[in-house]
Amino acid sequence: MLNKLTMLACGALTMSAAVTAETITIATVNNGDMITMKELSSDFEAKNPDIDLKWVTLEENILRQRVTTDVATKGGQYDVMTIGTYEVPIWGKQGWLKPLDNLDADYDQDDLLPAIRSGLSIKDKLVAAPFYGESSMVMYRTDLMEKAGLEMPKAPTWTFIREAAKAMTDKDAGVYGICLRGKAGWGENIALITSMSNSFGARWFDENWKPQFNTQQWQDTLQYYVDVMEESGPPGASANGFNENLALFQTGKCGMWIDATVAGAFVTNKTDSEVADKVGFALAPDNGLGKRGNWLWAWNLAIPASSKKSDAAMKFVSWATSKEYTALVASKKGWAKVPPGTRTSLYENPEYLKAAPFAQITLDSIQSADPVNPTVESVPYVGVQFVAIPEFQGIGTAVGQQFSAALTGRMTVKQALASSQRLTERAMRKARYPK
Repeated sequence: MLNKLTMLACGALTMSAAVTAETITIATVNNGDMITMKELSSDFEAKNPDIDLKWVTLEENILRQRVTTDVATKGGQYDVMTIGTYEVPIWGKQGWLKPLDNLDADYDQDDLLPAIRSGLSIKDKLVAAPFYGESSMVMYRTDLMEKAGLEMPKAPTWTFIREAAKAMTDKDAGVYGICLRGKAGWGENIALITSMSNSFGARWFDENWKPQFNTQQWQDTLQYYVDVMEESGPPGASANGFNENLALFQTGKCGMWIDATVAGAFVTNKTDSEVADKVGFALAPDNGLGKRGNWLWAWNLAIPASSKKSDAAMKFVSWATSKEYTALVASKKGWAKVPPGTRTSLYENPEYLKAAPFAQITLDSIQSADPVNPTVESVPYVGVQFVAIPEFQGIGTAVGQQFSAALTGRMTVKQALASSQRLTERAMRKARYPK
């Protein structure tokens, strides 16, 4: 009888726990690192039996649309959002994000890389936690570079890149000296070309928010991009973004690829990459003006101010962006698969450095990116490959379409820049800049 009563009591407690468990909704992007996070989240739920997780996993553009609508309207549909470095300062200043002032005691904010942390803070308070961070770098085929009789410098110039691309190109064999983003979009070709433009001395706006596409620096940037892709790029490049170029590189079609440092783990993965043992890494190129063509980005977890479950959400954010989570991924997937680019301690870990030949270049690239002073001449905005104003999504995508037209030959470089100047001037007048 006593055992029966005990069992009934335990059952009642279990039912009570189930009834009182709080469900938080997590909106995230459908890339590999976030899929791993979802896969390993049973670890979090085991440690927090009073919290249930509901996942909404979406393609990047759809995710961005939905979370932007929800946070702006205070809809409260999501408790944790995956957002980029672009959104964080804009939404933080609007008061749309909850300050992360109650992270776990052992979270160690001081371990976050300063370049990443500064872009996620408002008045020195963290409003988003970095899940992984990245810059951009040169990935290249060591065998093709050797065959061309060249040696890649650790810090190449754009002049060297163009010469090497020509020397490595063998179109009859389906090998192209360079692969660069051509797909139109503020987060696609504009991310690459804006980062390039910084090293050419160009800028989006002057100190008075006047667009600068009518300058020689922009002419030099876009002409270089179009010329090098015409000489040494793959056919149909205007349709290629990160994933398309990754596939080309992994199948041996690219001599060089300049893109996100996070790709280092993919191109050296022997399961997926046919050239895994023939890949070298170098810093993004420069022109000797003091700025390299590398960007700065992070995918971050943030809690919208509209969430009614912020305490539970805070626990999840702490777990998913912690040193503990990094160790969990390493134990389940291997050190090369851990989310990169967020913590100093990762780059002091000999096991990670041994497993990730791209680690040091990644760290150097992230640390050298300066979103506060991204250009040779001074600017009124923050951002390396973007301008951190709400209007940039629309303007950047429209300009990206002009640049894509120049790449395909539907416009000349001069026409694309003149069109970009007009549409950007119009958009800035409509938005009443300077404010």
